[in-house]
Amino acid sequence: MSKEIVFSGVQPTGEIHLGNYLGAIKQFLGFQDKSDSIFCIVDQHAITIFQDPNELRRNVLSVLAIFIASGLDPQKCTIFNQASVKEHSVLSWYLSCTARVGWLNRMTQFKDKAGKNRDNASLGLYAYPVLMAADILLYHADKVPVGDDQK
Repeated sequence: MSKEIVFSGVQPTGEIHLGNYLGAIKQFLGFQDKSDSIFCIVDQHAITIFQDPNELRRNVLSVLAIFIASGLDPQKCTIFNQASVKEHSVLSWYLSCTARVGWLNRMTQFKDKAGKNRDNASLGLYAYPVLMAADILLYHADKVPVGDDQK
C-alpha cells in the first residue's frame, strides 16, 4: 500500500511569521515522516498582486531557508519552487477553460484581496482558485493542509 500524498505551499510574499509556522510549516513537519510530502513555494500565486521581481527572488530563497531551518528534510519530502514546474501553468490553463465564472465569483480570496477595487484587480487574482486546483491535481494529493479561506 502506498503512502498518502500531501501537497501544500507557502507564498513568498514577505517575512514568514509565527502564524505561518504554527498554521502551516509545523504541520508539514509531521507529514514528512508518514506521507509522500510535497511542499511548494508558490511564487505563481504570489504574483496575483504586484511583486518586485528582485524581492520575490529573495523571498523565495527566504521561504526555502525557513523550510529547512524549521526541520523539513529534502531527504524525506519534496521541496520546490512552483514556477520551476511548467505543468502548474499548463494545467491551470486547461482548468480555466472549464471553470465557470459563477464558481469563481463565489471565491473568498478574490473578494478579500480585491476589496472595493475589483475592476482594477488582476485576472490572476480572480483565477487564483484555478491555479490552486491545478497544484493539487498535478500531484494527485490526498491531503492538502490549507487555511479555512482556501477550502
